[in-house]
Amino acid sequence: MPSPTRRLLVVALAAIGLTGATAATAADRIVFGTNWFAQAEHGGFYQALATGIYKKYDLDVTIKMGGPQVNGIQSLAGGLFDLWMGYDFQTLKAVESGVPVTTIAAFFQKDPQALMAHPDVKNWADLKTRTLFIAGGGEVSFWPWLKSMYGYTDAQKRPYAFSVTPMLVDKNSATQGYVTSEPYAIEQGGVKPTILLLADAGYPPYATTLVAMQSTLDKKGDALARFVKASAEGWIAYFKDPSAGNALIKQDNPKMTDEQIAYGIAKMKQYGLVTGGDAATLGIGAMTDARWKQTYDVMVSTHLLNPKVDYRKAYTLKYVSGLPKP
Repeated sequence: MPSPTRRLLVVALAAIGLTGATAATAADRIVFGTNWFAQAEHGGFYQALATGIYKKYDLDVTIKMGGPQVNGIQSLAGGLFDLWMGYDFQTLKAVESGVPVTTIAAFFQKDPQALMAHPDVKNWADLKTRTLFIAGGGEVSFWPWLKSMYGYTDAQKRPYAFSVTPMLVDKNSATQGYVTSEPYAIEQGGVKPTILLLADAGYPPYATTLVAMQSTLDKKGDALARFVKASAEGWIAYFKDPSAGNALIKQDNPKMTDEQIAYGIAKMKQYGLVTGGDAATLGIGAMTDARWKQTYDVMVSTHLLNPKVDYRKAYTLKYVSGLPKP
């Protein structure tokens, strides 16, 4: 039979072990699906993963790279993602279809969508006589708005196949693209393009949003709140020193070059995509009711959304209070 001293030691060790097991609770797992191949536009999230910011918030985060074949809404509904990097028009259309999805933060205060034209183009009006390369997704988002704003016609439109080559060949044309990406490719082709950013002309939707199913919010609401704040910190860290995030970006997308990443970062800063707008005063990731109402009004006026849809179901401001400012 063990001595009283030994019995006390065993009890003490057991207590220590029990306390340790209680403290070492598993981090909350979050699977986050992006909207495209890894790039600078995703840098804040990769930075938060690479530097341990998510871990600091007791999160076990997996970033799954998107692409043209990935349907974010379907992946959310199917349980493949906890969060998806969404876009307001798509989220509102999902709500219209009865899909219970909710936007909880917006990390791009401006949609980076732009039209890039040859240098002789000076303004939006100059494009009325040009061929415009527009992707299918544009027809259910910004293209109806452009037609209503500037009188463009479907006769001008040609399919955009995610290549700037047709625009480079046709000097009487312009192409859609992200202000952070396609202008770089155009410059590599020998043209310094005129860049017309839709957001600066009044196009209202947020971009690079965080979208979740309502069931996920019910189950993981606290973890998602931590993910929002950690991601905001990740963006602040990324703009200070992006090296850690860039390493993960290139690991996921080996085709991404240092030069392309540097260009994307510079343009995000130049246009205030992450740190401008409401983020400057309300914190990175901020949203407002007024801005969502503007997007709803645009969709209704361009016949992209039934006016009976309750747009307030597409978002919540619960998760965007107390966010770190730039």
